[in-house]
Amino acid sequence: MIFVHDKGRMANNILQYGHFYAWGREHGRQTMSMRFAYKYPYFHICRTSHHNFLTYAFAKYAAKWGLIPTLHFDEKDGDYRAHEQQMLARNLLMVTGWEARWYDAFLKYKQEIITLFAFNDAVEQQVKPLLGDGIRLGIHIRRGDYARFYGGRFFYSDEQYVNVILNFVKLHANERITVYICGNDPKLNRDYYREQLGDCQVVFPDGNPGEDLCLLSHCHYLIGAPSTFTLVASMYHETPLYWIENPVKEFTSQDFKHFDDLFRHIY
Repeated sequence: MIFVHDKGRMANNILQYGHFYAWGREHGRQTMSMRFAYKYPYFHICRTSHHNFLTYAFAKYAAKWGLIPTLHFDEKDGDYRAHEQQMLARNLLMVTGWEARWYDAFLKYKQEIITLFAFNDAVEQQVKPLLGDGIRLGIHIRRGDYARFYGGRFFYSDEQYVNVILNFVKLHANERITVYICGNDPKLNRDYYREQLGDCQVVFPDGNPGEDLCLLSHCHYLIGAPSTFTLVASMYHETPLYWIENPVKEFTSQDFKHFDDLFRHIY
């Protein structure tokens, strides 16, 4: 059994475990996600074998006390062939780190990964009443830690997000658009968005992280600062995603990309 000690937040954890899961499937090794054994109860994986608190506690303390080894994947583009040999040879071990990347294997088993991270019925039922007619545009506003991430490069103002949304609206003139705005800024100026986007229906779902991710996965288009949250949301239904790297750029429909390309270019 390979115990995956996930790092970062929920969407990071899904991608990190997805890579290890795919590697395990390719090599006949069973894997278990530490984080989805207890922290994020929104997904099917949380009800699968070994994903429970007892297994989590066993692995955590076995690694802490040195009873099983821990392999670290912390170096970008590192040579991890020796790590892989240990993953093949040892019955029990812990793996950790963000830099484990097996892109081709991930794509090969992507549908299985999506099934593992299918949303529980309770989450889907919370989201379903919010899904309206017309074009559903999902917006993810990332603040908080993005004031420091890449030196604040992707920390955008409300005015910048609105301008990006209005750019999208121009690309879909005469079509009904519902804008779903999710994010991690509790002080977001909601009235400003409603005033500036008067021709659109604007919805602030106020869901938990699982519900927000589920809602975004049901949108027809996604826009946000470069983030694994929108990336994972796009994975479920091949949703076109536009990462805002230049908030004043006049983008076109061709600037929207898909998961299979973007997940190879995470910041």
